[in-house]
Formats: sequence, structure tokens, C-alpha cells
Amino acid sequence: MTLLAHDRYCDEIAHQVEQLRAVVTSGADLSATVPTCPDWSLEDLVRHMGGALRWVDTLVRTRAQENVPAERIPLAKGPEKQGDAAALDEWLAETGDLVVAALREAGPDTAVWAWAGVANSAFWARRMAHEITVHRADATLAAGLPYEVAPDIAVDALDEWLQLVQWVQRNMPHDAAKDLRRPGSSIHLHATDPALNAEWLIELGEESIAWRRGHEKATVALRGPVTSVLLAFYRRLPLDSPGLEVLGERELLEFWLRRATFG
Repeated sequence: MTLLAHDRYCDEIAHQVEQLRAVVTSGADLSATVPTCPDWSLEDLVRHMGGALRWVDTLVRTRAQENVPAERIPLAKGPEKQGDAAALDEWLAETGDLVVAALREAGPDTAVWAWAGVANSAFWARRMAHEITVHRADATLAAGLPYEVAPDIAVDALDEWLQLVQWVQRNMPHDAAKDLRRPGSSIHLHATDPALNAEWLIELGEESIAWRRGHEKATVALRGPVTSVLLAFYRRLPLDSPGLEVLGERELLEFWLRRATFG
């Protein structure tokens, strides 16, 4: 498996910030509940995402070697006034410029504290590209707007999600993901987009999952366009959504979706 280039992740963060800003300024109700994150309003979600980007900007810009608490992140909570789309948009635009500039200046190999994987700026470029990709889906669902994502980003987001679940299983033993044990069971993901050729096999072992790219028979298969597979695997779309198909033991896939989490 080959990661995307560092600049590709930076470009995607900038693009996703623009797309999220378009939701904010679309006239959508900022107080609307986000269906996929029901504890949040649309504005809560945007402030959460902007705050995460501000946090990463601080980590990377300061070359932090330990976590930086939220109270030390400048303007992490966004504008004081609630419900002001223009102010929220301005804050989000500035946030995107800051974090993208910090990541580009650092390059991929700068040592920076990270909570998983390799502790460098490359981890954060990739993590934030996919974090905002999925949270923009949350925002578009709340606003009733269409959603698209580039195929290379969707494929890499699935790779990263599997890597994170595997890391959590091995390093966070009290997390729900630790219980993803079904020896002899497997899940196949199949992106049906023409010419994309993206498939995964996930084996649920006794200690942790193992996964690889490829077309192999499994206990259950999830098929559909890569964007839909990504959103379903992130629990943003129901398994019976148009374009998705579940073949085999659906209960195993539902078991995975309940427990594959690091939140």
C-alpha cells in the first residue's frame, strides 16, 4: 500500500475546507441537528472540525513533542457569537489557511507528537484530510446537500481507517475495537467504480484484525461505489442505502460497525 503524496493531503484539506465553508454559507440552518452526530448541531460540527484543525496547526507549527491541551489553542472554539454564518465562515477560512501552511512548511518528515502511528507531520496531514472529508459528509447530510469525494481520497480513507482500527486494537485494550474478535470470519469491501480496482479483505483474528487489498471470498461482502462504501464503513450511510449491496452474513458487518471505533 502506497500513501498519497504529502502535498496531495494538504491540497485535499484546503479543498475540503472550501467545501465545508460552502455548506456554512449555503443558507443551511446552523442549529439543525446532524443526523449522523445527533449530539451536535451543524454549527457544533463546524466548530469541532475547525477546532481540530487549529489544534493540528498548533502541534505542527510548534513541533510539539507532547499533546497540547485545548486551552492553549488560539481561537479553537471559533467566533463568540452563535449563529453568525459570516463569522463562522471567516474563522474557518483562516483556520484552513493556517493548518495547510503549517503542514506544507513542515513537509512530511518533521517530528510531531501524534496519538497513533508514526509521530510526524505526515500523520497529521493524512489524518486531517480524512477527518474533514468524513465530517463534511456529516455537514452535507444535515444541510440536505449533495456530497462527492475524489476516489483516491476515498480509497486512502478506507486504508487509514483499517490501520487505525488495527492500531487501536493493539494499543488501547479497553476500547470497543478490542472486542472485534471473530476467528474464521472475514469482511470483503468492493468498490464497484469502473476502472478503480479497489477491494479489501479484513480478517477478524483472535488478537487483532488483519487486512489486505484484493478480491477474495469472505463471510460478508459490502459492495457499491467507493464513496458509499466509505460512508457506510464510517457509519454515515445505512447499509440498505441505494447503490449498496450486502452479500453474506450481514450480522458480522453490523457487529464490525458497532465496535470499529476509536472515539
